[in-house]
Amino acid sequence: MSVQFSGWEVVNDGASFPGVELGVSQKPQNQGVYNMYHGTSVASARLIIANGFKQSSSGMLGKGVYVSRDKKKAANYPLKSNPSDRVVFEVRVRVGRVKRIDKDNHPMQYTWHANGYNTAWVPPNCGMKAVPSGLEEDCVFDPKRVKVVGIAKAPNATIQTELQQLIAKRSKTPGTGGGDAVDVCSLCKRKTQQGSAHVQQQCWSCGQNICIFMSKHVCPARS
Repeated sequence: MSVQFSGWEVVNDGASFPGVELGVSQKPQNQGVYNMYHGTSVASARLIIANGFKQSSSGMLGKGVYVSRDKKKAANYPLKSNPSDRVVFEVRVRVGRVKRIDKDNHPMQYTWHANGYNTAWVPPNCGMKAVPSGLEEDCVFDPKRVKVVGIAKAPNATIQTELQQLIAKRSKTPGTGGGDAVDVCSLCKRKTQQGSAHVQQQCWSCGQNICIFMSKHVCPARS
């Protein structure tokens, strides 16, 4: 007995959904949206909430916004600052194309963006001298790919409440991009983010439009 089937089935690893938590050793998938952390000062935290992130002018991986999936790593920044002046943001990062940088003098250590990558990823315990802590680190070239979604750590409850209120106020301000700008794909019915619309294409057999994140498609004429 032969069985004819025309259609497709996909397995989603979760990378398309905002807020996925990765282990520090897991490689971020291209185009994924992940929760990470960023350490900064109290004064800078207020400015970032109000105006968004800006590129660091320099660093181990060149220009960009430096984040980590390891909260302990973020909690050490700014370096050489008083712990009472440190804030750790929880941020949502659209990583885009990711380049692994895992050794000293890597040929793309400072040129990954010029070679078409959006994020550089340094895995934990890779032996790079520039990372004596061995903790995971990422550099995102475009600040617009990084959004503050919460306060993971603050010097005290008063500052934490203040910053959380600023985030809430910012997210409600029209035209600031403070919200997630969530839309729903018309085909798979899953949430999408502004600027990250799902890829749609026609089924090669029946011609119906299909979203690549649909869990299953069976051609009506052959089901």
